[in-house]
Amino acid sequence: MPSPRWTAEDERNYVADRTVLKKLEARGEEPSQWLADEYAELSERRKQAKRRRPKGEGGVYQRADGMWCVSLELPSTDGKRRRKVICRRDKGAVVAELRNAKKELEKHGNLATSTFTVEKWMQHWMDDIAPVKIRPKTLAGYKTVVNGYIIPILGRKRIDKLTAQDVRTLHATMQNTPKDPALRGLKDVPEGTEMLSSTYTLLGHNVLSTALKAALREGHVTVNVCENVDRPRARITRQKALTLEQAIRLLQHLATRADGPLWATYLLTGARRGEILGLEAERVTDELDLSWQLQRITDISKAPADWEYRELGGTLYLTRPKSSAGWRVIPLVEPLKSILKLQMGDQAEGLVFTRNGKPWDPDRATKEWNKLLVEAELPTDVVLHGARHTLVDLMFEAGVHETITQEIVGHSTAAMTRKYKSKVNSPQLTAAMSSLSKLLEQ
Repeated sequence: MPSPRWTAEDERNYVADRTVLKKLEARGEEPSQWLADEYAELSERRKQAKRRRPKGEGGVYQRADGMWCVSLELPSTDGKRRRKVICRRDKGAVVAELRNAKKELEKHGNLATSTFTVEKWMQHWMDDIAPVKIRPKTLAGYKTVVNGYIIPILGRKRIDKLTAQDVRTLHATMQNTPKDPALRGLKDVPEGTEMLSSTYTLLGHNVLSTALKAALREGHVTVNVCENVDRPRARITRQKALTLEQAIRLLQHLATRADGPLWATYLLTGARRGEILGLEAERVTDELDLSWQLQRITDISKAPADWEYRELGGTLYLTRPKSSAGWRVIPLVEPLKSILKLQMGDQAEGLVFTRNGKPWDPDRATKEWNKLLVEAELPTDVVLHGARHTLVDLMFEAGVHETITQEIVGHSTAAMTRKYKSKVNSPQLTAAMSSLSKLLEQ
């Protein structure tokens, strides 16, 4: 005999009767015979309706609002029970969706259990997940690409509904966006307009992929669609550097400036911007200890728990380099040794280089470098980071082995570099720096 039909109205009456009975019980009052009989009848009909269902409809039930629902057990990701609840207005539709869900579960081994949009998930990832492992300055760069491109382009889509084509749309849109913000609102951009680089598009792809990887780990999606799309290829660029003749001319010009020692240190060490701005007197001996760097961090409260930093004031901090390859010590030889001695005098602690008695602002240093090149009548397309490339070129010209050069500038691209991290190799590093000095003296 078929199960008695259980309607939405029956469910509402059942819930209403049960609520009244509970209230009467709480007050110690007996219900009327009519109410007790109706509740007993509804309870029995409800049990019978849910006890026998057609094949493939196990667990299907109708809510008081008329929606048909079913729940599907999922694998646990954190020791807690997980279920996916599917609801539709039509019973046949919910049964069909249940069958599809079972096929997806068998295929992927899991199903998404929530409906985050890309916008909501990216905000959650940036605020609560990423800060645990990602450094503040790196995360700030991620937020720029998320808020500027990922959310505007994909923000309204559900993360469990993202497709490979959506990711390709992100790539195409970014690569066709003018680099100059003033040109982005124009329907027809001028011919020859420079667009966002493939390197920046690659950053957008990688940030989205990392966020979706976290969503996959937590069971919000069943697949990271970014892994099904070819990543944009980073543009290969050759950053400009000073020639030997230009480097010598710049050193000669620096002798006339009060801040000359700062720029000479960049040129003679190939250190990164923050490493020299954050150099402390107690780390200058017969060697330069470049194990800290100066950075501007707007919100230090979200820094990873294992991240080392020291506050200098305001939003300026001394932080550890992002990789162990950056924790390096290089020999201090002439002429830099005399240059730093003249700069420091009898200073025993504190920052070696300051501006008006305060730490240098990193962006200010970049602007001052550009002004310096104009003064010295040198190419202005050599950025401050180009001093590192200049040093590498000069080391090569001085006949210094590649692995020694990598050790001095703190690159981690060659496995052999790790072999030169002990004090045993100090003579090799010293010889390399001395070779550079002799080259500049020619």
